Amino acid sequence: MKKILIVEDQADIRKLLRMTLESGAYEVMEVPTADEAWAVAQRNKPDIVLLDMMMPGTLDGLEVCCRIKTSYDLRHTLVVLLTARDSAEDREAGFNAGADEYLVKPFSPTRLLQILASLERSD
Repeated sequence: MKKILIVEDQADIRKLLRMTLESGAYEVMEVPTADEAWAVAQRNKPDIVLLDMMMPGTLDGLEVCCRIKTSYDLRHTLVVLLTARDSAEDREAGFNAGADEYLVKPFSPTRLLQILASLERSD
């Protein structure tokens, strides 16, 4: 069973993501801040991180993505950035930080599952 870490400060979006993922073959963990995400990722080594870019705290999603992708223990973790930011510059920053995929809010749960299936096939 794949472990997925949801990192999202909005409780309603976390709930939607959890419900979507629990219907599949995923063990779901969730946190509301990037600071907590970094600690949980190091401790639990998720297979996939769904990561909001803009969150309160000392870290943002791009910093956590970068840390995951440069960490020896987490370098194989897939990162999907979830964000309302849709400019070319934002996308470039996300992929430069190491994101495997970039999904703009609002998004459909079906689209998220398609992206996860695609990433898992190419992994």
